[in-house]
Amino acid sequence: MRVSATERTLNYVILIGFSLVVLTPVLSILVTAFGPASASAARQGAFHPGNFAEAWVEGRFGQYMGTSVLVAVIVVSLSVVLSILAGYAFGTMRFRGEQFLFYLFLLGIMVPSEAIIVPLFFDLRTFGLTDTVWAVALPQVAQSVAFGTYWMRAYFKGVNPSIMDAARVDGASKGRILFSILVPMGRPAITTMVVLMFMWTWNEFLIPLVMSPSGEFRTAPLGLAFFQGQYTQGTALLAAAAVMVALPVVLLYFLMQRHFIKGMLEGAVKE
Repeated sequence: MRVSATERTLNYVILIGFSLVVLTPVLSILVTAFGPASASAARQGAFHPGNFAEAWVEGRFGQYMGTSVLVAVIVVSLSVVLSILAGYAFGTMRFRGEQFLFYLFLLGIMVPSEAIIVPLFFDLRTFGLTDTVWAVALPQVAQSVAFGTYWMRAYFKGVNPSIMDAARVDGASKGRILFSILVPMGRPAITTMVVLMFMWTWNEFLIPLVMSPSGEFRTAPLGLAFFQGQYTQGTALLAAAAVMVALPVVLLYFLMQRHFIKGMLEGAVKE
């Protein structure tokens, strides 16, 4: 179907308008982050990249970013492996209690963390896990596996059965079918899942706040909130800190953008 020049122009105008609405706050934060942090700094010029170094040191973001990276690596690694295995089982196998177990997994998506965070804290404290990286990571693994199982089950159910039948005829085991055939085929779906899990883990606020009462395992978003309490007037330092906290998610998205969009719009290649 051919699109007229008027319709094409109107589409671009609408898209540019929405882009400006979305990007204007981002650009304003970037401009503020490089702006003067004080009146004395304003007299030295309008461009101040040193705000990032100052915010990094004063806000102790080196420690917080390191904790966030550690938690994200643990959560994403465990969640991806467990989600692939669980999704493969639910998507390709038939066994007793399949539906019940699958809906049990879905509770992790439907029940918000606010509803279980208090009893979960006391349970983990009983086992001596509070104020450890595992207290911050394991609850997020459970939440991510719930979503990941649902996501990967949908992918495995959409795979052409003839592909797996051909592999079985050639003598491939279930593990070989999964890791040598289905996982490479499902790269867009898995990449999308990885990006979403990393984004949710990186931005998580409540679980690190409750599970590490001493602040020893404070993550970057939590550190940003405390930094904001210290610098309510220093908007340049706050903006610089916010840019640093958001940067890892933005970089990951740009690095995996092609696979992410393909996984969201088309799913994995099935033929």
